[in-house]
Amino acid sequence: MAAVQPQNHEDVVLDVRDLRTYLFVEDRVVKAVDGVNFQLRRGESLGVVGESGSGKTMMALSLLRLTPQPIARNVGGEIVLEGDDLLGLSEGEMQHVRGGRIAWIPQDPHTSLNPVYSIGRQLREVLQLKNRRNNRPNSAQAVTNEALDVLERVRLPAPKDRLAAFPHQMSGGMKQRVVGAISVSLAPSVLIADEPTTALDVTIQAQYLRLLKDLQSQLGFAIIFITHDLGIVARMCDRVAVMYAGRIVETGKAREVLKNPSHPYTQALIESIPEIDERTDRLRSIEGQPPALDDLPPGCRFAPRCDYVQDRCREEYPPYFNVADEQLAACWLRESHAAAAP
Repeated sequence: MAAVQPQNHEDVVLDVRDLRTYLFVEDRVVKAVDGVNFQLRRGESLGVVGESGSGKTMMALSLLRLTPQPIARNVGGEIVLEGDDLLGLSEGEMQHVRGGRIAWIPQDPHTSLNPVYSIGRQLREVLQLKNRRNNRPNSAQAVTNEALDVLERVRLPAPKDRLAAFPHQMSGGMKQRVVGAISVSLAPSVLIADEPTTALDVTIQAQYLRLLKDLQSQLGFAIIFITHDLGIVARMCDRVAVMYAGRIVETGKAREVLKNPSHPYTQALIESIPEIDERTDRLRSIEGQPPALDDLPPGCRFAPRCDYVQDRCREEYPPYFNVADEQLAACWLRESHAAAAP
C-alpha cells in the first residue's frame, strides 16, 4: 500500500513500510500482519480500528519488537522512527528506544503493574533509568520530586499518598493513570495506546481520554489509538486506519472516512453502530467470520462477507485507490472513480 504522504516530510515521526509479521506454529504460517503501511506525523493521533483478530495489537507489538517469541518473526518491511529503522537495531539498542522514544499503554492496568511493588518504586525505577541516560540528577529526593510531578501531571489525587500505595489499593481508573504516567514519563515521540479505556467505566473513559489529549498537547507526542470504538476515533483522532485480516483496507482523515466510508468493511462497521435518535428492532451485523490467517483467499479478504462482491474480488487483491484527499481504499468498486495509488 502506498502510504499517505504528509505535506511536510520533516513532520513524519514514524514511517511503517510493508510491515509483515508472521507466526510460525507447527506446520502453519499465520500472516498476522501482512503488508501494513502508514505514516504518523509529529503530534498527530492515528486511530487503528477493526474486529478482534484483525492484527491491530500484533502490529503494535511489532513496532515495539515485543512480538511473542519464538513463534513470531518479522519477514519483511521497515519501521522507521525518526530516521532509524527499528528492525535493524540490536536488542540492546531497542531497550533504549522502548519507553524513551516509543511507549505503550497496554489494555489492562490490573495486569500491567507489579502487585508486590509500590507505585512509587515502579515509577522511580523508570525515572532513574531516564536520568542515567540523560546524565541528570538521580538522587532519591530528585527522583521522588519528579515522580510527584508526573503523578500530578496525570491528575492523580493525593499523589504523595499514591507513591506509597500498592496497585491493589487503587481503583482501575487510578491504575490506568499510573500506567499512563509511566508511559509518558520518558517523553516519548510516539505513544501506542492499546484499548486504553477497555477496563474503565464510561465516565472514567471520558476523563482519561481528555487527559491523554491534554498530555499530547503539552508534550507533543504522536498517538496511535488501537480501539474497537469508532466513537473514540471520531473524538480523538486526526486520521484513521481500518484493518481487516492483517491489512489496512482504508485510511484517511478520520472525519472524512467516518462520514464517507469507501470500503465495504468500513461501511459495515459504521452501520453496526446504533443511532441514538433512531429506533430499530435489529442491529446491523456483519455476516460470516474473518478468514483464517493461515489460509487466506487469493482475492480480497473481505469478499466472502461483502454485499458488493464481484468475481474479480474473489480472484485478485485490489490495489489502493485514491478516493479523496488523503483517503485510500483497497476495493475494486473504487476503480472507476479513482486512480490507483502509486
